[in-house]
Amino acid sequence: MPQNKAAPSTAPSTGFAYSREQFQQLIEDALERARKLGATDAAAEVSEGAGLSVSVRKGKLENVERNRDKTIGVTVYLGQRRGNASTSDFSSEALSRTVQAAYDIARHTAEDPAAGLPDEADLAKGKAARRDLDLFHPWAIDAEAAAELSRRCEAAALEVDPRITNSEGAGVSAQQSHFWAGNSRGFRGGYASSRHSLSVSPIAGRGNDMQRDFWYTSERDARDMAKPEAVGRYAAERALSRLKSRKIATSEVPVLFENTLAAGLLGAYVQATSGGALYRRATFLLDSLGKPIFPKHIQVTEDPHILKGKGSAPFDDEGVLTRKRQVVKNGVVQGYFLSSYSARKLGMKTTGHAGGSQNLTLSSKLTDPKDNLKAMLKKLGTGLFVTELMGQGVNYVTGDYSRGAAGYWVEKGVIQYPVHEITIAGHLGEMFQHIVAVGADAYTYGSKTVGSVLIEKMKIAGHGS
Repeated sequence: MPQNKAAPSTAPSTGFAYSREQFQQLIEDALERARKLGATDAAAEVSEGAGLSVSVRKGKLENVERNRDKTIGVTVYLGQRRGNASTSDFSSEALSRTVQAAYDIARHTAEDPAAGLPDEADLAKGKAARRDLDLFHPWAIDAEAAAELSRRCEAAALEVDPRITNSEGAGVSAQQSHFWAGNSRGFRGGYASSRHSLSVSPIAGRGNDMQRDFWYTSERDARDMAKPEAVGRYAAERALSRLKSRKIATSEVPVLFENTLAAGLLGAYVQATSGGALYRRATFLLDSLGKPIFPKHIQVTEDPHILKGKGSAPFDDEGVLTRKRQVVKNGVVQGYFLSSYSARKLGMKTTGHAGGSQNLTLSSKLTDPKDNLKAMLKKLGTGLFVTELMGQGVNYVTGDYSRGAAGYWVEKGVIQYPVHEITIAGHLGEMFQHIVAVGADAYTYGSKTVGSVLIEKMKIAGHGS
């Protein structure tokens, strides 16, 4: 089967209503109208998305949703005053009104010394802007076929064990979009991308001892997704393993974060070292550049150019060229996550992160290829293996961390029983410093890849003493 790699040049074969050529013309029209009004600079982006979401529960079709949306956004600069407006109407009259609205907003906005387009030298140009990262794989699936995949997934979960008594359902999502962007400093670029997924949520047990868990598979190319039966079976096994959960006494013990949750720790680090938090001074990692925030064995790398990667992009949301880099080297912070605006506020240069981080990997020099989950439980010894987190108890200003949790109590490297209704607490700065091991069981969650993470010690608030 041929690969669909490039952004579409004509619409019909892609499932899109608009072609790249139409998008390009809209951008040129918007920029020209802004110029004629007297804008000193302007930028515009036009996009279209289409998709299908189907869910079933207990074998019966529950929902079929089709989505199709489009928008064009225009930003106008009058010196260092900025105005922005958008519309979903692509007619010539609507485009004129939108450019005029952005211009009028800029006229009445206060000057901001940090406002403005990226410097021309930072923009992706030519081949760099057109770099093909193999992100577009449309999935020609209809509602009937999507429902059948969902049924197969749910049925596989329900067949694992008689103790799987119910289901919250299974679902398939097939999404694709494309965009084109440009600005008055010469940037032009855009591409198509896709993201597809299959998930299921089985329930185990009865009465007071009921446990729910879920699993999913998500890829840019549907052919790379796990088989529905494998997803269903694994989700069921996760739910079953949580039956007869206990509460535990309050203690201070080592904590092993399952690889699916460890990405959240990496996400917390990104948020704390992002431009917005830094220039507002709303982060516990203020002035952390060049400082050891992690132990010496920890590395964090970023590669925006991984083929089919969830966080891959040849340029950021402003058209700034993206680059492979080391974010953390031997535990020491090498760079922040900055847009042009936040960089100017900090007196620094953009890092190409308008829109967020791109394909981060956290690794440890101490990791052995044999450090699978079983080996990581041995390293944990006696303590808590966390497989679910609840609540939003992370304060990025102070670094305080407190989350509801569920998982397993481990003794001498062996799981003893599931636990629930507990809270794990600590300080993110100390948690980062006290990472003693990272597993070889690397898992990619969104655009972050990391194995299970072992933290030397955290407070566990249980019930009883």
